Amino acid sequence: MGAPHPDSPSPQPLAASEACCHRLAGVLFPWDVTRALELALLKTFCVPAISGLLARTGEFEQRPRKRYDDTGLMVAELLRHGIDSPAGAAVIARMNRIHGHYAIGNDDFLYVLSSFVAEPIRWLERYGWRPLTAEEREHLFRFWRAVGERMGITALPASLAELLALNDRVEREIFRYAESNHRIAEATLAMLLDDWPAPLRPLLRRALRALLAGDEAGCLGWPAAPGLLQGLVLVALRSRSRITGSWRQLRRALAGEPAPCFYSQRPTPSYGRSFRLDQLGPPPLLPHLNHPE
Repeated sequence: MGAPHPDSPSPQPLAASEACCHRLAGVLFPWDVTRALELALLKTFCVPAISGLLARTGEFEQRPRKRYDDTGLMVAELLRHGIDSPAGAAVIARMNRIHGHYAIGNDDFLYVLSSFVAEPIRWLERYGWRPLTAEEREHLFRFWRAVGERMGITALPASLAELLALNDRVEREIFRYAESNHRIAEATLAMLLDDWPAPLRPLLRRALRALLAGDEAGCLGWPAAPGLLQGLVLVALRSRSRITGSWRQLRRALAGEPAPCFYSQRPTPSYGRSFRLDQLGPPPLLPHLNHPE
């Protein structure tokens, strides 16, 4: 790991949080964490200020796959290498340069950051083969709070409880329908379904919408999913998790813990088998982003 950030917690606790989050995302719950962050992404579009900015940039409608892959790759590299490693520091610098081109409010940064903690906790509690422990939740909070510090986000919650309360307050008080919410959510949902055979997409579309509460779906201009469908999705995901958890325990007993597998270690539709950091970002900004500061 590199040198600690001056405002971060002491090096030892942060290193422990990085190691815990590395294992959660790369070994124990790689599929679940990816799905939870996809759900977090959809829910951020319920904030009109966020969806409105994305609609104005055109990136999520014109190039949703690249925008998704860019985000997934940068998040994966932070979890894989650590925040203050050379690779992690380069990712944060890249994110800060990209964000610096847009007028993004601090409150919007805070909500998005909070969703990177709250959604994995909720997803694994509801759908995972086990929920996160109290210690794992705390490490997840400390990891993303340290990322927020390095991004220059202010008024960061001092505790996990405060961060979850912030997340809940935004979702109760700020979520509301806007036309831009619907446009960006539709483009993102179409991208998520694009890899599946066409005959399955209508059913999967309904299943993905069933992951949202009725008021959340309404904020995106979607009908609330029937209770029966939500129940079926819950049973299907929990069954998948039980099978996955049993298989993981058996494989670990027979062959030891598997090697980590992060999104950035797999081929992506946008970049194939490998990518470079200088490829990440909105194409119109790349000449500036890649120009030395």
